[in-house]
Amino acid sequence: MSPTSDPLRNRLLAALPMDEWQSWGPKLEHVKLSLGQVLYESDCPQSHVYFPANSIVSLLYVMENGASAEIAVVGNEGVVGISLFMGGESTPSRAVVQSAGDAYRVKAVTIKDAFNESGPLLHLLLRYTQALITQMAQTAVCNRHHSLDQQLCRWLLLSLDRLEGSELHMTQELIANMLGVRREGVTAAALKLQAAGLIRYARGRVQVLDRAGLEERTCECYGVVKREYDRLLPDKEAS
Repeated sequence: MSPTSDPLRNRLLAALPMDEWQSWGPKLEHVKLSLGQVLYESDCPQSHVYFPANSIVSLLYVMENGASAEIAVVGNEGVVGISLFMGGESTPSRAVVQSAGDAYRVKAVTIKDAFNESGPLLHLLLRYTQALITQMAQTAVCNRHHSLDQQLCRWLLLSLDRLEGSELHMTQELIANMLGVRREGVTAAALKLQAAGLIRYARGRVQVLDRAGLEERTCECYGVVKREYDRLLPDKEAS
């Protein structure tokens, strides 16, 4: 492991009891995730699950014509690759790194064995899966019923919740791919937020200047998702 990295920055890993953590620690492999890296493709067998520490991974559904849209985002609150321990082995979605950083991965057979042992990790993973399903469902509702401005605010807030600091490194093209909209639409929405003094965008960097203002401007979907994660998952500071 990198001397500067810490797997306990991931909330699920940090919530493990000490005896469980002592067993799990040696099984974790530290990896650096780069922007745009694909962790798994749709309908392909997955070899590992990933526990992000200070990185963010987007789960995307990709259409036959190449168009894509984000169905969920995973950061230090969760794990990428739930189909492995849920028994599906693969999924129709693609996992792409949205924000580069550290993560810890575990081999497929290891996570399956741990899940089947019905220990503390099993209960954590099941609660996390319920929270992830809520995020997926709310994303579908949001994309259908709310404005692009509101969707962008929701997306920014969910990303901030999974990172340290108030700055995101990503292009408008990447954001457009995540939201499943045209780049011009993201440009217009970002300019509105910038004119309102909520964000500053330049050269692939989005700096949030007024988080409270973003929360006021977004739709109800962000609050629904956040409350469910807070209800189901342990608080990192308290674990």
